[in-house]
Amino acid sequence: MSKVLARRGRWSAYKLVLVQAAVAGVASIVFFALWGVQFGYSALAGGSIAVLPNFVFATLAFSHMGASLSGKIVKSFFLGEAVKLLLTVVLFGCVFSMLDVNVMSLFACYALSLTVPFIASLYFKQN
Repeated sequence: MSKVLARRGRWSAYKLVLVQAAVAGVASIVFFALWGVQFGYSALAGGSIAVLPNFVFATLAFSHMGASLSGKIVKSFFLGEAVKLLLTVVLFGCVFSMLDVNVMSLFACYALSLTVPFIASLYFKQN
C-alpha cells in the first residue's frame, strides 16, 4: 500500500513539474519570437533552472510513504530540499559562467516557472 501511495504522490508532483516545463517552454518560445535567439535560450535556461531541481525534489521527497516510515519520509523531504537548493545554486553558477545570457529573460522565466505551483494550487483548490 505504501508503494502505491508513494507512486501516487510522486505522479502528482511529476504532473506539476510537467506543467512547469510547459510554461517555461512556452515562455522561452515567446521570448525567442519577440526578442530573438539570446532572449529565447536565456529564458529556456531560466526555466530549466526552476524545473530540474523541482523534478529531483519530487523524485527524492516522494520515495517513501506510509505511517510506519514517517522518519524516512521526513529525511527524504529534507534531503530532497537540500539537493534542490544545491542544484539550483550549481545550475545558476553554470549558466552564468558558461553562457552569454540575457539576465532579464533568464530571471523572468525562472520566476514565472516558480509561480506555477502556487497558481496551480489555487486552481485545484477551487475545483
